[in-house]
Amino acid sequence: MTRLDSAIRRLTAQRDLLDWASRAIGPAGLVLEIGLGNGRTYDHLRDRLPGRAIYVFERAPAAHPDCYPPEGYLIVGDLFDTLPPFIERHGRGSAALIHIDIGTGDEDANLSLARRLSPLLESLLQAGGILLGDRAFSMPSCRDISADTKVPEGRYFVYQREA
Repeated sequence: MTRLDSAIRRLTAQRDLLDWASRAIGPAGLVLEIGLGNGRTYDHLRDRLPGRAIYVFERAPAAHPDCYPPEGYLIVGDLFDTLPPFIERHGRGSAALIHIDIGTGDEDANLSLARRLSPLLESLLQAGGILLGDRAFSMPSCRDISADTKVPEGRYFVYQREA
């Protein structure tokens, strides 16, 4: 498979899962976009979930000018510095949907990052809440429902917090 084919598969999986999750989540709870990048998935989420509070986390914002969240909804800095105070302010179980796409080409670093982030992300999900991610996470109170989606295995990972 070419790198172009792989990118198309990844973007198609993202879009399809964001569309599905936007319909599947409950009416209450925050939406978190972790990793703004150029703003494509944030733009998609705000289109699919008008009126929802969408908080965006980014270490070094450099998105398309039309794809920045409003004042107060962009949290800038390292996730390990910004997520704990966010959890303290908004509370455990405050997120209906978390989308995280922050991987790099370094798989060892990606595995380490996912392992360290898992407890923080898990604590944010409300009962029934959904996490969509570009990699596997370890969240004991969540069920891996990736196989229930139509996305090819290993392309994207989907978790739902148990009730």
